[in-house]
Amino acid sequence: MIHIPVLQKEVIEYLNPKKNENFIDATIDGGGHTKEILKRNKPNGKVLGIELDNDIFKKLKKERIERLVLINDSYINLKKVILKYNFKPVNGILFDLGMSSWHLEESKRGFSFLKNETLDMRYDKNNKLTAEKIINNFKEEEIEKILKEYGEEKFSKRIAKEIINERKRKPIKTTFDLINIIKKAVPKEYQYRKIHFATKTFQALRIAVNDELNNLSKVLPETIDVLEKNGRLVIISFHSLEDRIVKNFLKENERKKILKILTNKPITAQREEIKRNKRSRSAKLRAAIKI
Repeated sequence: MIHIPVLQKEVIEYLNPKKNENFIDATIDGGGHTKEILKRNKPNGKVLGIELDNDIFKKLKKERIERLVLINDSYINLKKVILKYNFKPVNGILFDLGMSSWHLEESKRGFSFLKNETLDMRYDKNNKLTAEKIINNFKEEEIEKILKEYGEEKFSKRIAKEIINERKRKPIKTTFDLINIIKKAVPKEYQYRKIHFATKTFQALRIAVNDELNNLSKVLPETIDVLEKNGRLVIISFHSLEDRIVKNFLKENERKKILKILTNKPITAQREEIKRNKRSRSAKLRAAIKI
């Protein structure tokens, strides 16, 4: 599995793992960040790794990483998972909110607009909602709202209208079906920009399918309840909507004197890292410590 953890050095700097401390990697994915933490919190420190996608979970489980408690669940159930596995004290929590390289390159679930795949976009296969269902069953206004709010897509109205027109003719089944529709809907010059013209639509649908922003808003207050005093919270986000939620949450809790923010502005990837891993370009890290 291809997995290059983003902002690895910075994550370790702000989580600051010490020997025998316990950490939660709430979005463990390929385990890159976790392996670095485990190098530093030995001999007895553990990591509770939470992975929502069952396929990624099974791949990582095969590695049998020592001192890793690996759970197939959603970070939305953070408190329940901690209680169930009696995982404490919690000295730090990491969220890497980026999509896995595996999802784009190997999952065959329609996350990438570069491959012709079914319009699925679920991280959790038990989730009943798929991108295909949204595209083929939601009302025009609902689709427009998703594209506008979650994708910040300025041509959301035109794209939603074109989706409705197309699905009257035949169901929209694949990523390439959707790309052709977007292409028809947006102006010519929009198709030749640096960012692919389907990026925002795909982002919006993925966020809607997985309820990403609501889940993030719900879990952040739980981190304060479970962290020990002087416990660290590190969050890496990949688009402005997530980053705004994180920033507001940290500021509000700094005002209440619950947290102290460690990053005055978000930490971003250095040029060398961006060369090695293009996906790190949009990563923003924010960190805080519980007072």
